[in-house]
Amino acid sequence: MMATPDTRGHELELPEPSPEEPPERRRQKAVTIGAVCKALAPEFPDISISKIRYLEDQKLLSPRRTQGGYRLYAQNDIQRLRTILRLQRDEFLPLRVIRQELAGGRTEREVAAPSEARPLRRAMVTTREPGTLYSLEDVVEDTGADPKLVRELVEFGVIKGELRGGVRYFDETEQEIVRAVSELARYGVGGRNLRVFRSSADREAQLLQSILAPALRSRNPERRKEAIEALENLASVTTHLKHLLLIRDLRKIAT
Repeated sequence: MMATPDTRGHELELPEPSPEEPPERRRQKAVTIGAVCKALAPEFPDISISKIRYLEDQKLLSPRRTQGGYRLYAQNDIQRLRTILRLQRDEFLPLRVIRQELAGGRTEREVAAPSEARPLRRAMVTTREPGTLYSLEDVVEDTGADPKLVRELVEFGVIKGELRGGVRYFDETEQEIVRAVSELARYGVGGRNLRVFRSSADREAQLLQSILAPALRSRNPERRKEAIEALENLASVTTHLKHLLLIRDLRKIAT
């Protein structure tokens, strides 16, 4: 059973607008940045006010402001934000590429929402309080993985979990790792074969840490937030680069 409950709530629903909806009606539905953050949290658990502001600083969002300086997000702003977040999460695109995609006419309708089939989900870099933890039984039930595979991943250090009262629990990111590995297992890939992924991830993490180490160690909360957001963007860039290099090499194999 779960060690801690997930208490995230749905305080405000923001329906995805119809493209035929008149601009006047969209303006009437404008809401504050805090309301947007709460409404998008169910789909994007790592969303935060600082992240939305960061996207605005990067010229990806431009909500209107009141005379007092408060941001007000209309439905088209929220639609654009959903598109940005989905492109980051599902396609691993860095902000520069996302900006080009939006400028090229990429729309919300072309970026599908997660299906009910629970596809692989990208985890975000964040410093938040520990969320829900899952037992081995929870992970197996949710991902459909073989329990032996999960134990093998622990044995080879791909996931670690956390021991509590002699029982090992796993966080959401580790559960998603199990889900991804389950897909690979269908092709005969086992825990032993995943050492190369673990070693590669360790080296990349060390590289990114060295780039942002001073800011990450800063005692200034704002500077640390900026460093974490930069770390997340760098992770997206490196992931995109790895994808391109892999595609290049696979094309050679296929020809």
